[in-house]
Parts: sequence; structure tokens; C-alpha cells
Amino acid sequence: MTNAGKRNWLLDVIMLPIGLITFFPFYLIVINTFKSMKETATSPMSLPKDWVFTNYAAVFEETGLLRSFSNSLIITATSVLLMVLIGAMAAYPVVFNPNRMNRAITVYLLAGFMIPFQTTLIPLFQLMTDFKLIDSLYGLIILYMGGAVFVFFLVMGYMKTIPKELGEAAIIDGCGIGGIFWRIILPLLKPITVTSIIFQTMWIWNDFLAPMLFLNSKSNATLVLQVYTAKGEFSVNWPMFMTLTVITLVPIFIFFIIMQKQIVKGIVGGAIKG
Repeated sequence: MTNAGKRNWLLDVIMLPIGLITFFPFYLIVINTFKSMKETATSPMSLPKDWVFTNYAAVFEETGLLRSFSNSLIITATSVLLMVLIGAMAAYPVVFNPNRMNRAITVYLLAGFMIPFQTTLIPLFQLMTDFKLIDSLYGLIILYMGGAVFVFFLVMGYMKTIPKELGEAAIIDGCGIGGIFWRIILPLLKPITVTSIIFQTMWIWNDFLAPMLFLNSKSNATLVLQVYTAKGEFSVNWPMFMTLTVITLVPIFIFFIIMQKQIVKGIVGGAIKG
């Protein structure tokens, strides 16, 4: 066996138990969705003795699951679209028209980006209350638009690799500033744009803190908030809790599987060009 073969064999031996450890929580969650409340409490790690398929039907009957799915979809899709557009448009003048003001704006955004979200919760809540955006899907979308700063820095690093001569040639041909951005620059940003969309989609879909604080009514609840409907004051309906968790994770899991190649392309492409 060659040295390369030995290294691969050793890597497989190391990664197998790590993979099993990572897989175990998913196994535990999924397998308990097919158990009764009693069996979940007495033997949570074993396979079901009597397979129960009514937990999924009960979840749809007892919770507003479809409405919550629609809320999560609207919030995620709209927020990500606005974040990507605002982040890319903000990076465009900073990269292609560097001056003292643009550099100051970049430093200002970097300083704000470094402040943890948790430290701003009280003033944010007061601000949302003053503008009557509490318990509003649109209010939460506006809040999430702050994530455009993350997109701004991702796109800015990638955009610096685009030759400025492309814009200069377009101006000579009579193309305006807006036309250069939409027709030339934005299409060239596809790899890093797709990567930004994936990261931000996974963040917003799985976010619990912001919806819990700023959404109060059941009609505006997201899927992640619906998981808490299984939690009572003194007890937890574990089969329902696990079932809601699986239903919440399945869409984003499928999304990640489909888009994982794009993540690698975007990151590797940016690294190579940088």
C-alpha cells in the first residue's frame, strides 16, 4: 500500500466515527417521530416497537403549519432578495469609485458588523415599537435587511477582482452607471451572489431569536416558532416536538443538498480570483 493509500485509509477511520456522532442527533429526532409519548419517554434511542404515523397528521391538524411555512417562505425569500441587491449595490461605488467618503462608509459598516446582534435588542425593540413594526412580517423583513452588510463585504472582496476596464469600455459605448451595474457587473457576481443567498437563506430560515421577540400572534409565527407549540408549562410533547423539528429542517436540508456545489464554487472562485 502506498503512502497516499495509507493516509486515505487513516482518514476514513478517523472520519467514520465523527460522521456517526454527527448523524446520531438526526437519527434520534427522526426515530422518535414514529413513537408514542410513552415510548419516547421510556426508550428514546431504540427503534419503535409499534410504528406510529399519526404524529405527522396531528401536527398539521393542531398547528397552523401551512400558514407558518408560508410566513417563513415570505420572510426568507424577500429578506434574502433585498439583502443581496442592497449589498451588491452598496459595494459597487465603494469598489469602482474609491474616495475618502466611501472608505469612511466601509469603516462605519465594519464597525457595525462587529457589534453582536444581542447587544442591540433593547434599542431595536424600542425602535420597532415606535414604528409599529412589532408582530409584522414586513417589520421582520426590514430588521433582517441589516444582513446586507454581510453581503456587502462578501461582494466587495469578489468585486475587486473585476477589471475596471470593463466599466470604462461600457461608458465609452454610451452605457450609464446603472446599466454597467445591471448588465455587466451583476452577472459577473453570480458565484458569490449564489453563495450569499445560500448563507443568508439558511440563517433566516433557522433563526429563532428575532421571530420570538418581534412576532407575537400565531398567524404570523414562523416554522421555527411552531416547534415551541409542543412545549407546555410543565411538560413537553416530545413526539410532536420532534415531528415539528423534522418538518422544519426538511426544506432547508433539501435546499442545502441542492445548492452545496454552488457554495464550493463561490468560495473557491473567490479565493482563486483573490
